[in-house]
Amino acid sequence: MLDFKEHADSFARKFVPSYRFIRTQESTIDRSHVLQTELNSTSIKVLSWNIAKKNHDKIWIKDFLAILEQYKPELIFLQEVRLRMDAEHAAELREMSWNFAPNFIDAHHQTYSGILTAAKISPLTSRAILTKHHEPIVKTPKVSLITEYPLSNKRETLLVINSHFINFVDLNKFKTQLHELEFALSTHHGPVIFSGDFNTWSRKRAALLEQAVTRLGLAPVVFAPHESKKIKRFLLSPPLDYIFYRGLSENKASAKVLDYVSSSDHKPLLAEFSYIDTQ
Repeated sequence: MLDFKEHADSFARKFVPSYRFIRTQESTIDRSHVLQTELNSTSIKVLSWNIAKKNHDKIWIKDFLAILEQYKPELIFLQEVRLRMDAEHAAELREMSWNFAPNFIDAHHQTYSGILTAAKISPLTSRAILTKHHEPIVKTPKVSLITEYPLSNKRETLLVINSHFINFVDLNKFKTQLHELEFALSTHHGPVIFSGDFNTWSRKRAALLEQAVTRLGLAPVVFAPHESKKIKRFLLSPPLDYIFYRGLSENKASAKVLDYVSSSDHKPLLAEFSYIDTQ
């Protein structure tokens, strides 16, 4: 007799045929549009948002353009982005440079799926890290994107990781992805921003994440209680979305969760940092 997991897999395959999701050979897709040569160290505004593949939806486009106009972020971290394979990419970001890291191709929609980091400047370096393990049913990995940017102080660079953590797998597979990113962060001695959808829907996942960022000397952006409760959760779980940082000062008054935005089931997170050279 089939157990529950086999029943679920069999049911899902009727609606998600194995040929729909294809592993991509692309590591990153990049577009350079240079407006500045460095980030302003005194004000680095950040937007982080899981957009639930809604970036071709008219309501989402309206929301996104309004956020850009009102808050003017210098760094944008988006998760669950779809890029069309046969059309101009990310027209809403035509005034920014961006790097996109796909984790699979959706053959039905003829799109890449992945995460996107955009900035007012081009990165010095960029690389993607795919998880060693795959999520069940669709058999696709998750991806993180690491980019590095010059700061106006000239001494150090800002390392950024935009990440979407693996889901529907056991705790050890979640821990493997976390350790890979911890290693990548540990080799950089300058300021860091580590942001994204961490899928910390259980206390055990949240505890592993807290231990890792503590080892790295990272602090979470502090949202006021009335803001924090707006962050995506599953029932009474810990938050799923975070912005962590190191070697920067946080403008605590700028930390916001845009609860009025409903074009994704995740709410946009906003923060602002500054870097003061102490050397």
